[in-house]
Amino acid sequence: MYRSIILFVLLCSKAVAHEMTPTYPKWGITYIEGVKKATMKMVNKREDVEWYEIDVFDDKWKPIPFVTKSKIFKIKYLGHKKFDVYINAKDSERTEYLCSTSKLIGDGSTKPMLETRICSRFK
Repeated sequence: MYRSIILFVLLCSKAVAHEMTPTYPKWGITYIEGVKKATMKMVNKREDVEWYEIDVFDDKWKPIPFVTKSKIFKIKYLGHKKFDVYINAKDSERTEYLCSTSKLIGDGSTKPMLETRICSRFK
């Protein structure tokens, strides 16, 4: 019974999140020796969220050091942002995921909040 209700709610609810492309990015070269770069684009499809954080992980979900202009940035509803992620060439070989996570700001209300994480995967 409960399984049917949960399935019904999931099928009938509107799933809203943010998008990050490309889905399968590739590291490109930069003018700095030993540094690689990936260019990404995000679109915010959530009215209730404007802040997002970027992270890079290996295949065991351990963080990998990286540099970007801002690790946390603001995107208005239906807005988009293009950004570059820079990484040490040696670390790029073990990089598996580049993720963005919505950052929620508490307003003291009791309504539930949903944090979303979208990941692109390096081949």
